[in-house]
Amino acid sequence: MSEAPSHEALTALAAEVLEVARERGDLIATAESCTGGLVSAALTSVPGSSDVFDRGFVTYSNTAKSEMLNVPFWLIEKHGAVSEEVARAMVGGALAHSNATMAVAITGIAGPGGGTADKPVGLVHFAAERRDVPTQHQRVEFGDVGRDEVRRLSVERALLMLRALA
Repeated sequence: MSEAPSHEALTALAAEVLEVARERGDLIATAESCTGGLVSAALTSVPGSSDVFDRGFVTYSNTAKSEMLNVPFWLIEKHGAVSEEVARAMVGGALAHSNATMAVAITGIAGPGGGTADKPVGLVHFAAERRDVPTQHQRVEFGDVGRDEVRRLSVERALLMLRALA
């Protein structure tokens, strides 16, 4: 697994995402769990981001996922919060509850605890969607590389998914 990107590298990538979205006339929303708002922070660290970044949802708890993004509790109970199904529901909820035309969602296990044999520490599910493009999903196992590393790698992956959509 590659080394997590620096703060400067994430800021540069966020600036690219914003510029491409700006050129297309897109607005961006985020729905974050294990990253706790770090994707939103990367995007808003770029001056002038307010004309492209609509809003970010930090939905760390299952209740927040349900209340803020309308992720059904039965879906969380059936598949777990860290699952493709929940990531897809989160990104759909972010689009439904914002003015954004594209969004990304992240749910995972950053560690150091919380992992299981089926869902190890470092497992992260991503979903990205444009209003006119089918939802994209990625399941990534970053490994037990440390909480901060998993979170930074997740921010990078989310930004790359947004850039690919724009």
